[in-house]
Amino acid sequence: MEETQDTVVWTVEKGKKEYPVRLGNLSKMPKKLYIKGSLPGEKLPTVAIVGARACSPYGRMQALRFARAFSENGVQVVSGLARGVDGEAHRGALLGPAPTFCVLGSGPDVCYPKEHKLLYDEIAQKGGIISEYPPGTPPRAVHFPPRNRIISAFADVILVIEATKRSGALITVDFALEQGKPVYALPGPVDSPLSQGCHQLICEGAEVAFSPETVLKEWKLDTYKGSPESKKEKMGLARNADLVYSCLDLQPKNLNFLSVKLQLTPEDVLLALSELQIQGLILEIGKNYYIKNV
Repeated sequence: MEETQDTVVWTVEKGKKEYPVRLGNLSKMPKKLYIKGSLPGEKLPTVAIVGARACSPYGRMQALRFARAFSENGVQVVSGLARGVDGEAHRGALLGPAPTFCVLGSGPDVCYPKEHKLLYDEIAQKGGIISEYPPGTPPRAVHFPPRNRIISAFADVILVIEATKRSGALITVDFALEQGKPVYALPGPVDSPLSQGCHQLICEGAEVAFSPETVLKEWKLDTYKGSPESKKEKMGLARNADLVYSCLDLQPKNLNFLSVKLQLTPEDVLLALSELQIQGLILEIGKNYYIKNV
């Protein structure tokens, strides 16, 4: 074990009993792994969620939505801590009980990007930070493509949320196909460049990720553990909150739109939105932009 300034980094070597079975059964895997926290559970279902760094609000929303649903159904989420889809996938997974894990292109004690430090710390506490590079190794461009083989190796299934035709996320797909893993792709707007990679994957035979439940069928798990609609009925929302909730869906809507649509003052809408957020029924995905939390 090696001490870093905030926690312990421990190692496992290929050929040892502690080395992950999922990786040990594949070729071209690292001879040594450096870990902060824990490794993914061997017997728990695991999904890798990957996608564009410069993703759209739709991509952010869906990454968080899918990851949360997976975690709530006992599925571990693996990703790469990058900006965009990766970060939202980790955030969504942390909203549920199952752990989430990130594989870095730096040493396990080097958070990249730096703005994800709080997210990095929470993952280390509730899941694990994994790298094939020793502590102190800075992030380098050449490290990121090969780390994707580890992300796919840990997973039973790979889900692509958003990707351009030349997205780095498609490197993970290539590794997944080499490893014999099922690939799912999220359909998106037909005129969005960020959906072109996903649509191409679907044309080439990838499964269509219509909903989290579509992917969860891979493991024959029980799903639908209580929809937001049923929660709303049990909580007895105030009239204004009920009106605001009924006006929201999966397309982001801002404060001004809701105020005009419902003929309520901005102050009344903000109070209703605050109540709905506290109840966990909606999400703010941008400054004063809200969606239903499904």
